Amino acid sequence: MGISWYLYLLFLALYVFTKHFLNKTQNFPPSPFPCLPIIGHFYLLKKTLHRTLSQISNRNGDIVLLQFGSRPVLVVSSPSAAEECFARNDIIFANRPGLLIGKHLGYNHTSLVLASYGENWRNLRGIASIEILSATRLQMLASIRNDEVKSLIRKFLDHQNQSVEMRTAFFELTLNVMMGMLAGKRYYGENLEDVEEARRFGEIHVETFKLIAKINIGDFLPWVKSIDFEKKLIECRNKRDKFMQDLIEQQRRRMMNNCDATRKKTMIEVFLSLQESEPEYYSDQIIRALVLVLLLAGTDTTVNAMEWAFSLLLNHPEVLKKAKAEIDNRVGYHRLIDESDLAQLPYLHCIINETLRMYPSAPLLLPHESSNECLLGGFHIPRGTTLLVNMWAIQNDPKIWVDPTRFFPERLEGLEGTRDGFRLMPFGSGRRGCPGENLGLRMVGLTLGSLIQCFEWSRIGKELVNMREGAGFTMRKAQPLEAKCTPCPTMLHFSNLIRVGHLTLR
Repeated sequence: MGISWYLYLLFLALYVFTKHFLNKTQNFPPSPFPCLPIIGHFYLLKKTLHRTLSQISNRNGDIVLLQFGSRPVLVVSSPSAAEECFARNDIIFANRPGLLIGKHLGYNHTSLVLASYGENWRNLRGIASIEILSATRLQMLASIRNDEVKSLIRKFLDHQNQSVEMRTAFFELTLNVMMGMLAGKRYYGENLEDVEEARRFGEIHVETFKLIAKINIGDFLPWVKSIDFEKKLIECRNKRDKFMQDLIEQQRRRMMNNCDATRKKTMIEVFLSLQESEPEYYSDQIIRALVLVLLLAGTDTTVNAMEWAFSLLLNHPEVLKKAKAEIDNRVGYHRLIDESDLAQLPYLHCIINETLRMYPSAPLLLPHESSNECLLGGFHIPRGTTLLVNMWAIQNDPKIWVDPTRFFPERLEGLEGTRDGFRLMPFGSGRRGCPGENLGLRMVGLTLGSLIQCFEWSRIGKELVNMREGAGFTMRKAQPLEAKCTPCPTMLHFSNLIRVGHLTLR
């Protein structure tokens, strides 16, 4: 070995030990040893990121500081540390890191999800909370959700005693609901308006989540140019913009050609009406960005939650039986469940919460970034540190939950909402908590409740449903769920809703 190799190894050893002791003298959180030059802790990462980070936390503590290239990354894996982030230091951690994906898919970091904290974000949050996701607005559009769930029941009646691919059914249902609320359209099932438009959106949906799932090295090593990745982001952005602008123009024409004042406005029509009086707050770009957030984020997370819940129920028929008994007792046999019944179904609520505990749709909450220095758990956190809260680790921690790998909905009886302090918060917390929580819970509750009420469900074979997780930013099943359904005997009591084996929408 030449002398140059000895010098290189000496430099490497000096760097590693100097970095290690500097962290201690500056009162930074614990950091895995060693932190390598240039790449930092990238060498520790494996495919399922939330599990890898959980293992690192188990070895180093609930507050861990990692170095990903040039970017310091704080990983939090305990309720007390999460509370410090989202309560005492909420404003400091309300920013988003400046990643390439935010530049191209987040309209240069100005969209609701990817914008940093400030006036622009507050305006967008207000628009989303009041004009899109308020209880009043959701109630006005409840008929769309009810009708689409009934359409799903019709579909399963047509495929009774056959194998049904549940993820596809849940995706089509959820997208129909979102498009119905946003633009008064349906992409799947009966009475379709534009099959080609549905195909375009399907491609955009798949392409977007493939890009989001990738770690872009250029975000952490600025001198590495991600030319191919950036090109794909730009192509995807252009497709998304074209699709959304076409949708907006359709809604404009619809408003001009329809003079029926009693007709319920779609959400895009509401935006366009507001655009006339407040064009600076409701530009076409803002409308495109808000609608895309609903279509993409709202669809994928809801579908994941429903698929995991049904998988757990099929593997635990005693829980399914108990949920069916609750619905029969509270709703009865002479009408279908609707959203107003959900508050009277606490065990169904426990099933949803237990599913979100074990399989949170976003196992790592969307990354935050510190806008200033702060203290966390007694440690010094530098400005510009990326924060990752590992909700999967917190919600599956055996120090917090008894037998956390066991599906046991009864453990959450008496819980209001989906929050249990900071040990259960699948929708996040603080200023950047998910504003779509109410809509997501309504969709999941109504869909699961309706399918439990109307059908008897069974696995395809004797084996348990495979619960392996797939890779990606959102937690989806590696293997799509298939199941068999048989109409319940109680379906005969829905005489006013059944016609020749089909549900009539009344």
